[in-house]
Amino acid sequence: MGKHSLLAQRWNIIWIVLVYAFLFIPIVVFCAFSFNNAPFPSAWVGLTTRWYQELFSSSEIWHALYNSLIVSSIAVIFSTVMGVFFVYLAMQGGRIRFMLSHFYANLVFPEIVLAVGLLSLFSALGISLGMWALIIAHTVLGLGYVVPLVYDRYQELDYRLTEAALDLGATPLQVFTTVTLPLLRPTLFSAAILVFIVSFDDFIFAYFCAGSTFQTLPLYILSMLRTGVSPIVNALSTVLLVFSSLLIVGYSSLKTKFRVF
Repeated sequence: MGKHSLLAQRWNIIWIVLVYAFLFIPIVVFCAFSFNNAPFPSAWVGLTTRWYQELFSSSEIWHALYNSLIVSSIAVIFSTVMGVFFVYLAMQGGRIRFMLSHFYANLVFPEIVLAVGLLSLFSALGISLGMWALIIAHTVLGLGYVVPLVYDRYQELDYRLTEAALDLGATPLQVFTTVTLPLLRPTLFSAAILVFIVSFDDFIFAYFCAGSTFQTLPLYILSMLRTGVSPIVNALSTVLLVFSSLLIVGYSSLKTKFRVF
């Protein structure tokens, strides 16, 4: 019995190592070849930062980055504000509370289904595709993360604090701004970072809702790949990987209440 359990434990460790190697070896390869002094694909020639210099000197990449940052930032503001007020109104009672479960659809249905549905809605309403259509799409996507996170945290709040504030003569608005909102602040920051990560890296919604006149960074990467794999794509992917990793670390540090930086 002991030998079988030891073999099973070793096999599980080997299986985990193989899975992680399968996931991360390609990432290590394209990060390493972003410093290769030769076009991709080719053998390793030497170390260089030429592709990063071309990356940061490209005005088109900076414009696509600016578009992605604008869309992500506005989507974060809209989804966070709308999400916290929706949860607050839902917790006051009424039929709106039964709509909370609808926001979990973003976590259940594939993104392409939601993207096609929003594209059909925009076409039916006559909304032109572009920056604002993409912002609306990313706001809808972000609400699927903000509302569940804020709702779970709201249920954990000590209602005796709000009742005490009301007994002391505070209005419901004062209770929300001085008691409830400060208690929700860590969750709001975490949800905002999570929505920013999802929005900044999103490709499917951008592909369907951005139209032909507006280009985000994922769409620009796609256009670069259509003309052939360039080492600049590896450099850009490496920069995005580092940036997204830092945001994920910040999100995790807020969730665990541990200061990393």
